[in-house]
Order: sequence, then structure tokens, then C-alpha cells
Amino acid sequence: MFTLTLFIAALGGYLLGSVPFGLVLVRLAGLGDIREIGSKSIGATNVLRTGRKDLALATLLLDAGKGGIAVLLARYFLGEIPALVAGIAAFAGHCWPIWLRFKGGKGYATFIGTLFAFNIIVGLLVGATWLIVAFARRFSSLAALSSAAAAPVYAWIWSGPALSLACAITALFLYYRHKENILRLMNGTEPKIGDEKTSSAS
Repeated sequence: MFTLTLFIAALGGYLLGSVPFGLVLVRLAGLGDIREIGSKSIGATNVLRTGRKDLALATLLLDAGKGGIAVLLARYFLGEIPALVAGIAAFAGHCWPIWLRFKGGKGYATFIGTLFAFNIIVGLLVGATWLIVAFARRFSSLAALSSAAAAPVYAWIWSGPALSLACAITALFLYYRHKENILRLMNGTEPKIGDEKTSSAS
């Protein structure tokens, strides 16, 4: 029964996470296919390249919200461990959505949304880390990578090993999704925040 519960949590989280809000909002606004713009990501950073800050903000909130909702629903109906599974699955759904042939965003907004649902203090600390690094270095991707690396530590201190492990697993996937950004950071070619071709972290 527990295995079935985890499967339900994973499936539900994945399906929620795979809803491509950025793609849907941009199309509804008559701006075409977001996958043909900029980094071709469906995340909020790439939506911002359309020039519509309102759509980018809506995408950010919805992408974070779907991660948080996946966690909260799984926790309410199935329990704490299934909620952790649902959170990881929601992140995976955003990155590899079945509806888009498994080509999605980079998952940071969804990751943050799951953290706020798990433990608001951990979510605030991770978000604050993103802001500090982004302000100091002006690289969106570096801020995402740095705060994701810090997330398991924050989770261990403020929640415990279960959430810390979930954060570590998600962070590894997030690093994989940012592999091109990492190479550009190493080569000194990663665009900074405010540049026309700012890299996507969502």
C-alpha cells in the first residue's frame, strides 16, 4: 500500500508540475511559441524576453504555485514522505513535461514553490540566498545554483534529514538542467541579469 501511495504522489506531482504555464500564457497573449524565443525555455525568465513583465510574473507565481500545491495536496491526503516525493516529481514534471516531449524549463521556480510548502523558513532562506548572490554577482543562473546548493543545509538545520535529502536530489537535477549555464559561467560568457540574453533559471 505504501508503494502505491508513493506512486500516486509521484504521478500527481509530475502531472501538476508538467503544466507549461509559460507556454500557455504567452500563446493566450498572442505572442507565439515561447520555445522559439530566447533560451527556448518555458520558464519565467524567458517569458520576460517577450517584453511582458506581467506574463513573466504570472508564470513565476504559477510555476512556483504548482510545486507548492503538489506538496500540500500530497501531505494532506497521503502523508509527509509522499509529499516529499510529490515535490520532487513536480520539479521533474516542469523540467521534463510529457505534453512537450519532455522539453521543459529549468525548474527553479517550481523548486522554490515546493520549499515554501515544505518549510517556509527554508524557502525564505533559499530565496534570500538567491537575492544576495544575484545582487552581488548579477548572474541569475549562479544565484539559482548557489541557493540550490545551500538548500540541503538549510533543510537539515530547520527541518531534518528527509527534507534535506529531497533538496539534495532536486539540486542535482537542477544542476543538470543548468549544465550549459555552468559551462558559460566557467568560460566567462554567461550573460548577466539585465543583459538582453539573460540566461533562464526557471
